[in-house]
Amino acid sequence: MLELRNAAKLVGGDYHIHPTSLSLSRGSLNVLLGPTLSGKTSLMRLMAGLDRPTSGSVVFDGVDVTGMPVQKRNVAMVYQQFINYSAFTVYENIASPMRIAGKDSATIDREVRKAAELMRLTPYLDRTPLNLSGGQQQRTALARALVKNASLVLMDEPLANLDYKLREELRAELPKIFALSGAIFVYATTEPHEALLLGGNTATLREGRITQFGPTIEVYRKPGDLATAKTFADPPLNSLGVIKANGTFRHSGSGDMPVPAHLAHIADGPVTIAFHPHHLALAPQTPNAPRLRARIQIAEITGSESFVHLDFGGARWIMLAPGIHDIDPDTQVDIFLDSRHLMAFREDGAAISTQMAA
Repeated sequence: MLELRNAAKLVGGDYHIHPTSLSLSRGSLNVLLGPTLSGKTSLMRLMAGLDRPTSGSVVFDGVDVTGMPVQKRNVAMVYQQFINYSAFTVYENIASPMRIAGKDSATIDREVRKAAELMRLTPYLDRTPLNLSGGQQQRTALARALVKNASLVLMDEPLANLDYKLREELRAELPKIFALSGAIFVYATTEPHEALLLGGNTATLREGRITQFGPTIEVYRKPGDLATAKTFADPPLNSLGVIKANGTFRHSGSGDMPVPAHLAHIADGPVTIAFHPHHLALAPQTPNAPRLRARIQIAEITGSESFVHLDFGGARWIMLAPGIHDIDPDTQVDIFLDSRHLMAFREDGAAISTQMAA
């Protein structure tokens, strides 16, 4: 088990990582999800031993490794910007950690060829990295991490440079591979859909703080605060400040909407409601769906779906609508909200009640 015990990182008087406690079990897949500069890489550097926490400690299997350098830890790391030995062939790049560990030639050859086949690198084993595409170089770095048989595997947006088809295949395969090895697998990403595809556990990060940690689908469906809900939303989460009173949510710029049954218990007063873009539609998704009136700002057509940017009483919303919707800007349209999926938050951002979202 890897434990961060109140570990923090100060740089020039500013917290890159606020005091953080986190426990990761062997054989587990753990996603660090957050926007750029949220602290994902800084947190991984503390886990690896590349940086020492300013305060707190790092414990691995009950042993305090806070001051232990990365070279003395059984850690494998893969970054978005791949790192390979330019003078070595692909074969030797993959074999290098096993040679350092003193493995015999037969074992090295077997494991190299097995990893190369998985990463679609068999035809390129005799080439040097400079004669490979960027995606092939990244797969070489992944294969080297795979054969190292590390106790802790850290991957910082490792699939960003791969083509779509291979990226989807590896998203499915990598967690299985490293789980079988018993390693602790930590994967950093900025993309909520990637976290959902990988599964396992997710820690959401914002400005150097872990806002929530738990099973990925649970963090997505039941965010503990508005910051977590926003982190786990792409396209961005829609939100609106309202007043709950007499069974309605009131908003001065756009009128009222009925409070759905799962939020009827919350106290009257100011509240922020929020929902995902795919819970808005141009036609009712459910009986008695609230009808709202909004102004089109712009419609972005991606082919199979459209991102429709809306002005709703001064609030900027996005609707993710299936199909092609070429709607002129400034057009007034009726939109329908699937209010079963509304989430509610207090003025301080803490969740009052969240609905299981599809």
